[in-house]
Amino acid sequence: MPATCRQRLKVGGDEFFVDLLFYHLKLRCYVVVELKTTPFKPEYAGQLSFYRSAIDAQVKAPEDQPTIGLLLCKEKNRLVVEYVLRGVAKPMGVAEYQLMRKVPPSLKTGLPAIDQIEAELRPDLPDSTV
Repeated sequence: MPATCRQRLKVGGDEFFVDLLFYHLKLRCYVVVELKTTPFKPEYAGQLSFYRSAIDAQVKAPEDQPTIGLLLCKEKNRLVVEYVLRGVAKPMGVAEYQLMRKVPPSLKTGLPAIDQIEAELRPDLPDSTV
């Protein structure tokens, strides 16, 4: 899935930034990923729902499937998440993440190098590897 960092959306004259936006080739849909460094809060689901709707309205092609939302939080209370998502009709999921000091060897080969990530995030910086 190709990704873009910090997708900018303009809605009603205001700017909003999606943390990560992927396109899933097999599912033929966008995947909006929101990253939260705090435990899950019900209002996060509303923010993610807003981003999904905006991507569907502004970015998605007519032949694409509806956008999927994924919210990654430091912690989640399963019952609170269940109540929040109970009435949601579009695909959305909430998951916890764990920080690791070292990348597992099985994942290292598929990840970009630090300088590649920095170049993507800060294209205005001079390339020091040339």
